[in-house]
Amino acid sequence: MTTDQQSSASQPPRPLGLLAELTHRCPQRCVYCSNPLELVRKNAELTTEQWAQVFEQAADLGVIHVHLSGGEPTVRQDLNELVEAARQAGLYTNLITSGTLLDEAQVHRFAEIGLDHVQLSIEDSDAELADHIGGFDGAHLRKMAAAAWIGDAGLRLTINAVVHRQNLHHLEEMIQLAVSVGADRMEVAHAQYQGWALKNRDALLPTRDQLDEATRLVEQYRQRLDGTMAIDYVVPDYHAIRPKACMGGWGRQFLAVSPDGRVLPCHGADSIPELTFDNVRDRPLDEIWFDGEAFERFRGVDWMPEPCKSCPEKTKDWGGCRCQAFALTGDAANTDPVCALSPQHDLVEQAVEEATTTDEPTWQYRGFGDGGDVVQVDGSIASDDG
Repeated sequence: MTTDQQSSASQPPRPLGLLAELTHRCPQRCVYCSNPLELVRKNAELTTEQWAQVFEQAADLGVIHVHLSGGEPTVRQDLNELVEAARQAGLYTNLITSGTLLDEAQVHRFAEIGLDHVQLSIEDSDAELADHIGGFDGAHLRKMAAAAWIGDAGLRLTINAVVHRQNLHHLEEMIQLAVSVGADRMEVAHAQYQGWALKNRDALLPTRDQLDEATRLVEQYRQRLDGTMAIDYVVPDYHAIRPKACMGGWGRQFLAVSPDGRVLPCHGADSIPELTFDNVRDRPLDEIWFDGEAFERFRGVDWMPEPCKSCPEKTKDWGGCRCQAFALTGDAANTDPVCALSPQHDLVEQAVEEATTTDEPTWQYRGFGDGGDVVQVDGSIASDDG
């Protein structure tokens, strides 16, 4: 093997997907939000031109699709320009939105400029409970109106339902709701305990019985709706005995760009204080992907401690979730505690026990804390004043 071949063989695979977190501003205050506790302010966000450069560099790097997310991406007044820039770069465009700020004209404009897909989040099938979970009165009705407009505009629609102990009793109704609005696909995703969801874990973590019933319902409806609506299912790590390959493995398939331009191996990576993240304002995306300090730190298998290092599944799960390891043990390099082989697996067992036996704590709603950068909603128009 030549030196060039060895160099090529040692390089990581090119990424397939980019999560573009356009903003952290959002009219909702969801208790399960995975955004970091320290939210990026409007005045620190990348400009339209800077995001367009990110999309071009991502396409050159090999990225196929971009997920335009937040916060709530429709807060940005330049969203049409950003969709067009992503399309011009040759990327498949997927808008991840709460739908609460959309109007019919805007949805049809998205279709005209070539947006490929919309993922619309719901908190519950029951409007009152949905609004309570999301911390925004009237949000559910706005979402249902948005779903109708998306269908009328001919855009492909996925319904995202984050499920947890407070809404799993309505899972069947949520699946039926997704069918009723004409969704092509539904993602039933158990809350992942990062960011604000971690602060509210005791109120959100489901019991084992709830998880088993949810799994049964999903399988039942997958068969019943075969050919009509696909259902993706993401289970909670806390009830597993082996970790899953978080984001397909650290720095292997996916990268995220935060609102202020930091490039992350996953959207929760900035919760790990030991990591230093390169910024697209200072360095090209391909350089960051191939040799950025944060990407190299947990890429591959050389960093792994025992029992991961000797595990025959280490190139399947890639060590599990580094953010979860840090959240539970204080050290991102530890074995993911959801693994039954972890010496700290008892932390997960304890969390499950506490969540299912203690009284429901008061929810801590997502927010900037001091009232800054709150999105004010007047009718269907969002103020972009930070």
